[in-house]
Amino acid sequence: MEDPKVLERMRADWNERAGEDAYYYVAFGRREQDDEEFFATGADVVKGLEWDLKRLRGREAALEIGCGPGRLMRPMSRHFAEIHGVDVADEMIRLAETRLANTPNAHPHHSSGSDLSIFPDEKFDLVYSYAVFQHIPSKEVVFNYLREARRVLKPGGVLRCQMNGLPPHAKQYDTWSGVRITEEEILTFTREQDLQLLVVEQLWTQYMWITCRKRPAGWGASLAGRKVTTQAVIRKISNALTGEAVAPSRGALAALSLWVEGLPEEVDLHQLRVTADGAACRVIYIGEPEKDGITQVNVTLPEGIRTGLVPVEMVWLGQPLCEASWVRVMPSGPSVPRIASISDGINLISGTRIATRSVKVTMHDVGDAATFHAQVDGADALEIESFCADPVTQRYEFNFRLPERTGPGAHEVTVRLGKRTFAPLAIEVA
Repeated sequence: MEDPKVLERMRADWNERAGEDAYYYVAFGRREQDDEEFFATGADVVKGLEWDLKRLRGREAALEIGCGPGRLMRPMSRHFAEIHGVDVADEMIRLAETRLANTPNAHPHHSSGSDLSIFPDEKFDLVYSYAVFQHIPSKEVVFNYLREARRVLKPGGVLRCQMNGLPPHAKQYDTWSGVRITEEEILTFTREQDLQLLVVEQLWTQYMWITCRKRPAGWGASLAGRKVTTQAVIRKISNALTGEAVAPSRGALAALSLWVEGLPEEVDLHQLRVTADGAACRVIYIGEPEKDGITQVNVTLPEGIRTGLVPVEMVWLGQPLCEASWVRVMPSGPSVPRIASISDGINLISGTRIATRSVKVTMHDVGDAATFHAQVDGADALEIESFCADPVTQRYEFNFRLPERTGPGAHEVTVRLGKRTFAPLAIEVA
């Protein structure tokens, strides 16, 4: 049962943020964005959502959980006869009503903050949510929203949502740094709810995505003991990121795309097992069949896999699904840490112009984040914090405050990781 105090705190905090600077807290780019800039920040998110539209059986109605001022509803509205959005903050809904005044098929609604009771069963073809569950401090609220999403989806409807998949920590969760949800919890929930789990991407990050399809009650149990009578065929295997016919044994590129003909349409991440050289891969993505009947299945290679030609096999419901295919695995190159960017730590769009006295340095291939050190013009940076944004690529974000003596003007930041010192980085302090 949701704690009313939690819901009231969510509403109060987000009303306060909406009144202060709604665009900043929704898009987290910079302060005081204008309408054009704010709506432009949603372009990449919309592209990702549009990629999943091919999974839909109809496009009559969609629902966004946590719609804010309508940043995503406006562009998504062109794909549906009607689109609805809910938000816990009255002020966000007021802003959305204004911003969507010229989008007649878009309807924002104030909600309780934990359910979708204003909607009937089986109304929507798509329910989606972006960067919302990361700010909810209660697992009960998150999972109640997911149960409600299943209820309001039509049979065969699709849920696409994002949540915080970082490992749990000891801090108190609040309405900004929300609760963390593990992959195991998602697997258990979707199995119990008869949701066909098709995607779990960006594991162990703050931006874990899942996609699942609503199946009838009892669907999962009905698969038990089923005999696999059709044989699929792996037509091609390529690197999931480069498209080449080879993958390294470890690192960010150690991932495969299997192009499968005749994959049963009920296959999902619960029952599908893919092995490389007999070791289990992690299945992260099952696409929709293309017109030629080919379905894309993405996996990451197991740790410690040998190099050379290795067999790849697929098993569904404990039974072989196809004959083995082969892929070449090559030795991975050495891991070399590098700096990807430096920017203001809060107003990210301001780039290297530091307006808040907070600095963010993003690095890839970081072996030991604890060895990070930074100086500004020879003075030690203050309050250094590290954050693993992607454990696969070992991408870290390091945040720190400028030394007290750092005044306005041009300065140099020197970064050290262990014994390695990087070339100085130029910043301008406002």
